[in-house]
Amino acid sequence: MSVIQEIRCSKCGAPIAFNPGEIIATCTYCGYTGVVETGKAFTLEHSMILNNYEPEQMEELVRNWMQSGFMKPGNLAKASKILEKKLVYLPFWVVPVTASSQYKGVFERLVPPVVKDGKIEKKYDWLVLGRKAAKFPTKEYDIPLEGKIPYDFRKIQGFAKVLNSEVEEAEAVETAKQQIEEHHQFLAKQDVDRLVEMKTDFSIGDPVYLHAPIWFVIYEYKDERHEIIIGGGEGVVIRGDIPTTKFGLF
Repeated sequence: MSVIQEIRCSKCGAPIAFNPGEIIATCTYCGYTGVVETGKAFTLEHSMILNNYEPEQMEELVRNWMQSGFMKPGNLAKASKILEKKLVYLPFWVVPVTASSQYKGVFERLVPPVVKDGKIEKKYDWLVLGRKAAKFPTKEYDIPLEGKIPYDFRKIQGFAKVLNSEVEEAEAVETAKQQIEEHHQFLAKQDVDRLVEMKTDFSIGDPVYLHAPIWFVIYEYKDERHEIIIGGGEGVVIRGDIPTTKFGLF
C-alpha cells in the first residue's frame, strides 16, 4: 500500500495530501496548485473538464452502449450486472504541437522498386497521461477541449477521486514528441513499403495541465468481469470490453 504524504499549502496553510511519485498537487481547501518538491506555484495553465453525469445516468449510458453496435451478445444489456461505477479525475498534459516530417522510402510493389520522398505536416493537441504506471487509451480519447474551464476544486463531486500528475512538463513534451514521431512513421509507411529515413521537426506551444473526469465501469456477464471507460464530460465510451462468444451463440 502506498503511504499518503502531506505538505502545507503555500497559500492557505492547509495540508495537501499526495501519493509518492506525484509531483504536482492541488489544495482541496483553496484550489492552489503547487509543485510538490518545492511548494512553489504551478505557473502553467491548470484546467478541467466538468463531469456531467451522475452514477444513475452513467448506468443508463452503459445499458445503451450494450444494446448498440455489432459483435455484442444480443442479451448483453439484460444479462449483465453492473458491479462498480467509479469516477476518477485523471491528470493529462495537452501539448500543442506542429510536427513536420521529411521522409524517404522505397515503394517495392513496382518492378523495379521506386525510391519516394514525402512530407507529413500536421498540427496536434497531443494528449499525454500524467500517470506513469497506469494505462489509458489516450489515442482513443477525443477530449472535449472546447469545454475546459479553469480548475475549480469546488466543482468536483464528493464521490470522485482526483489523481495528481507524476509527470512534469518537460517529460510530457518529450513523450508527445516521441509518440508523434512514431505516428508519422506509421503514416509514412502507408505511402512506402520500406522506410529508409525520416527527420521530424517540432514547434511546441504552451502545454496545458488538465484534469478530465473518467468513469470506470465494471460489469459482469456470464461470471466474467469486463471494463468500460467513459468520458464524463461528453458521455462517450472511450473503450469498452466486449465479451467473447463461441460460434456466434450467446
